[in-house]
Amino acid sequence: MNQLYPMKFKPVFKDKIWGGMKIKTILGMNYSPLPNCGEVWVLSGIEGNTSEVANGFLKGNELNELIEVYMGDLVGDTVYEKFGNEFPILIKFIDANDYLSIQVHPNDDLAVKRKIAYGKSEMWYILQADENAELISGFNQKINKESYLKHLQNKTLKQILNVEKVKKDEVFYIPAGRVHALGPGLLLAEIQQTSDTTYRIYDWDRLDDKGNLRELHVEEALDAIDFNVYDHYKTDYQSIINKTVNLVETPYFTTNILELDKKLEKNYEELDSFVIFVCTQGRGELHYDSEKLEFKKGEVVLLPNTIKKIQLLALEEIKLLEVYII
Repeated sequence: MNQLYPMKFKPVFKDKIWGGMKIKTILGMNYSPLPNCGEVWVLSGIEGNTSEVANGFLKGNELNELIEVYMGDLVGDTVYEKFGNEFPILIKFIDANDYLSIQVHPNDDLAVKRKIAYGKSEMWYILQADENAELISGFNQKINKESYLKHLQNKTLKQILNVEKVKKDEVFYIPAGRVHALGPGLLLAEIQQTSDTTYRIYDWDRLDDKGNLRELHVEEALDAIDFNVYDHYKTDYQSIINKTVNLVETPYFTTNILELDKKLEKNYEELDSFVIFVCTQGRGELHYDSEKLEFKKGEVVLLPNTIKKIQLLALEEIKLLEVYII
């Protein structure tokens, strides 16, 4: 069997009612067939939207098929034991040209009860934000179900939700159960559990292209919502040039940021997992086993578990999100 190598993938573009042009103009994916692209799934194991390898001898193969063949060599033995042939992380770029619906995702326990494979915790890394762009994350006051439903009925839900002004490079972790919505003027990378379960609570009374209101899931959402109030909804961090800086560490994924202007050596011998690199700025090379792979902004590279020592070289100043499972 041929040796595994760092893989790039064909993007899957998603038409959304709230989508815009930034995936084409800022991320450089001008080959997108969609006039208004809301999402591009750049690494996915979700059935019907599984990523397809774009380089090397495995080109054209789907990600979950490769896990079936290579198992722990690709994803790590521990990861394979837990998730089997389904890749456990979904990576997207999202262009919110309008408000997304106010929504919530179930946690793992509720997902099991409802016979859904997994819950959905996620994080957002902001690539670009228009002036005064905002998002919703959690509640701004202590609330109970009855009061929440009254606000929902009166279309005053936003009054009780925590609204954050957003800037480039900011990070928000959205655990399952947290009510949230992206506002207009945001381009971001989303890292999440492999799940496509969303309970839509309120959609701003917006009509789709056929003049219909989109389906809501008010009842399903009630048991999923975390009604607690938290002191901080934004993740504080200080990026340090040519160092690995942790952003989010959860049971579902760990995400670090690497800001590089030279070569950085990485050693993953202590890690029993694949590693994902999401390039959010610049252009660079990944060096491994006397080979190299070039990447640029908007691209994702999957490093198999069998490759433990690499070098990352900045051809121009780069920012990478580094994602794996501990």
